[in-house]
Amino acid sequence: MPDEVSLHLTRTPFVPVEVSLDLARLVSEHETLHDAVRALCAVAPEVVAYACTSGSFVGGVAGERAMCAAMTQAGEVPSLTTSGALLEALREIGARRIAVVTPYTKSVTDSLEEYLGEAGITVTGRAYLGLTRHIWKVPYRDVVDMARQAVVGAADALFISCTNLPTYDVIPQLEAELRMPVLSANQVTMWAALRAIGERAVGPYQALLDPAARSGPAGMAGPAGLAGLAGFAAGDPVAGPVEPVVIPSTPLTDPAQPVPMPEQVPMPEPEAALAGSPQGPDGEPADGLDPAFGSGMGDAPYLDDSGGAPPAV
Repeated sequence: MPDEVSLHLTRTPFVPVEVSLDLARLVSEHETLHDAVRALCAVAPEVVAYACTSGSFVGGVAGERAMCAAMTQAGEVPSLTTSGALLEALREIGARRIAVVTPYTKSVTDSLEEYLGEAGITVTGRAYLGLTRHIWKVPYRDVVDMARQAVVGAADALFISCTNLPTYDVIPQLEAELRMPVLSANQVTMWAALRAIGERAVGPYQALLDPAARSGPAGMAGPAGLAGLAGFAAGDPVAGPVEPVVIPSTPLTDPAQPVPMPEQVPMPEPEAALAGSPQGPDGEPADGLDPAFGSGMGDAPYLDDSGGAPPAV
């Protein structure tokens, strides 16, 4: 947020349901959106943003547009969602083939792919944790590991989904390593909201926020060549046939040889991961992960919800 812009937040009511398609539908009901927007109208906002990725893609492209219309009607103020902001950001950087990282289960990750497919975006590879709760406890290093596994083939960009997943501080490092723009849920939400009122998001060297970064040291012009996508005009619906989704055949638990992150930029850890000792004060491991994580996660990261390795296609 630039200094001259104030940010005001409200939360939708807590729903005691695990992270799932059902939860996504519950937190995106129009009545819920109406109440939240009305609460925020007390400060006369210039734009309202719904900050939840799964809640805004679960209904597809038409459902996302209907959510925006419902919020706009409730507050008589321009409104947007995280998933709509993602499509706007992909248009901005000219990306039509992307890798995807999520903390979700397979079914929720599949729903994201379906939403992107509707918009003409091809998913070239993906990695997901299969979590049904405690997403905010995932440390940055796990996000980085998933990103490395997801980027296969000729991807134009990487998207890290979920506004509850810590991502922001790893974006510049991942862009430098992967040589492509990296978008995250909270990043695209704030970028689009500020853009809607004629303001610019601020932040460390990132391809979305700084056009110079797209051709700088991070080497954004990858093998696919973003320059060849000039016809993908901002604001236009994606045209042309939708290519089939390609899922990597390499098991995501295969120990790949990762390229080391830039040493000159230390990798920060979220507060949840800074226990300071092998055991945190609440008895959880020092990496911030709950030992009861396993529900919906299988036996290790990057497995699908059945507990087995992702199918090779």
